[in-house]
Amino acid sequence: MARSQDAQRQQKTPEGAYLREKAVKPQGTAGGPSASSAQPERPSPEPRFEALLEQMVERSNMLAALKRVERNGGSPGVDGMETKDLRPYLRQHWERIRTELLNGTYEPQPVRRVEIPKPQGGKRLLGVPTVLDRLIQQALSQVLTPIFDPNFSESSYGFRPGRSAHDAVRAARNHIEEGFTWVVDVDLAQFFDRVNHDVLMARVARKVRDKRVLRLIRRYLEAGVMEGGVKVRTEEGTPQGGPLSPLLANILLDDLDKELESRGHRFARYADDCNVYVRSKRAGERVMQGMRRLLEGRLKLKVNEEKSAVDRPWKRKFLGFSFLPGKRVRIRLAPKTKERFTAKIREITNRTRPLAPNERIRRLNAYLGGWLAYFRLAETPSVFAEMDQWIRSRLRMCLWKQWKRGRTRYRELRRLGLNPGPARKAAWMQAGPWRAAHTPQMHKALGLAYWQAQGLKSLKESYESTRSA
Repeated sequence: MARSQDAQRQQKTPEGAYLREKAVKPQGTAGGPSASSAQPERPSPEPRFEALLEQMVERSNMLAALKRVERNGGSPGVDGMETKDLRPYLRQHWERIRTELLNGTYEPQPVRRVEIPKPQGGKRLLGVPTVLDRLIQQALSQVLTPIFDPNFSESSYGFRPGRSAHDAVRAARNHIEEGFTWVVDVDLAQFFDRVNHDVLMARVARKVRDKRVLRLIRRYLEAGVMEGGVKVRTEEGTPQGGPLSPLLANILLDDLDKELESRGHRFARYADDCNVYVRSKRAGERVMQGMRRLLEGRLKLKVNEEKSAVDRPWKRKFLGFSFLPGKRVRIRLAPKTKERFTAKIREITNRTRPLAPNERIRRLNAYLGGWLAYFRLAETPSVFAEMDQWIRSRLRMCLWKQWKRGRTRYRELRRLGLNPGPARKAAWMQAGPWRAAHTPQMHKALGLAYWQAQGLKSLKESYESTRSA
């Protein structure tokens, strides 16, 4: 089947030509496809949909979107309306809103700017839409996803039905085990803030003919940001925080996926995190150069040169994970992930914070449960056991600090079962809280059984139970 005219036009662009001529040839296993047969046939253009807006405002679609928005919760937008107020508001105003949407006169409100500190420094800018706009964006995403998603790359995992970050990490491991032991790690600088509206809308319009939908998406892109009570116009970017933004990101970066597929490259992409796996450093440098030209030339994005590199996969991180080399490649926690984890635990177990022991454990359990739900994919149980020991030491330190005086410490240690001699020796020793937390007396009095009785979650036990399940 011949390629679409649109794809042929793209192949004539300088960056498209560069990838054709310079990208590393596919390096399959014995008996695999040759370089000349690696070009996949592209499917014929999808049918265009004329009445998408009617599908969007249809009752069942709006109810599904409403339930999703209510389930996700979140903070209010610039109008101050909370999620719990949305249903009563819709009972009074939905007919007017529906009419405005169908007539093409609906005007979204600007997003509320929220700054989130990045672990590596700097700030991530989030845009929080109003709950009404979150509802409309969710409803719009639900009718657009069946149109675009079926033709997305099999190597794209971010924000897609039935796919997850874990799937992307597993795919990356498989590529490494197949012998593609160099990674082209491309970091896009402020991706969601730099999306070119015209480039994005041209790609949406490839499959969407309903001009009211195109106009509505454009209005969301240009809705602006409220900063200090003043509306600031947005001429580029798609707010990171709206339900529609992930789908728009996949639509834009699908060009990159298709170009990599046409060259037979192994890769895994999750939103703007894209890693390409090759057999040699030289091949990786060629691919990096071609990707840079495509991203910056055709898609008008910016590659962060400081954070992008061609390197061994075990020296890079991908979605919070890294890898251990070997015949069987193992998934491990990235060093930065462990740094963020220890920083959060230090914050909760700060001995100068006057928290009751049960409240401190409650906060720890809440964080540990959510953290492990994602990072259980790591295949290094010894690391989780070390983390457990370190957390218990932090808690022993907090208790020692709270006991303050020797007489109180002696009484508490005796209550915990220590004999008078060891309890007296520990209670009046000249040592700081951290050193005291590691003494044999504290280990015996506040051992594993004690913390289990207090309800503290064990990372290692939770990890083993989830892995066995």
